[in-house]
Amino acid sequence: MAACYTPDASFSDPVFRDLKGDEPGAMWRMLTGRADDLTVELAEHDADDETGTAHCLASYTFTQTGRHVDNDVRASFRFRDGLIAEHRDEFGFHRWARQALGPTGLLLGWATPLQGSVRDRARKGLDEFMAGEGKDSSGARA
Repeated sequence: MAACYTPDASFSDPVFRDLKGDEPGAMWRMLTGRADDLTVELAEHDADDETGTAHCLASYTFTQTGRHVDNDVRASFRFRDGLIAEHRDEFGFHRWARQALGPTGLLLGWATPLQGSVRDRARKGLDEFMAGEGKDSSGARA
């Protein structure tokens, strides 16, 4: 997936907000590298030369808690030169949080503070992963 993005690509979903440049590809390398049991079923898709959509069903163990997650994701894409220039994923954060975080997610998954905390941890994890790859969050070599 990482190789499918333009060098100036953008990505956003309910957890990873406003990723740019090398960040979307790094996010996929990080997530797939951590997942021992990730499966993704492409339920529906449609595309032309400029735009596309996909409906994916992802199943995996959330490594921070060891809890199983089934995530129903709707994606939209804009293409340029045969690569993904813009990628937006949508899924129910509260539904995801109930599964990934357990009782905390069930009770507080709708709350802005918990969502912010999850986003902050995801951002920190991506920054650390990219630093380990020898890049900072701007995509420049460290």
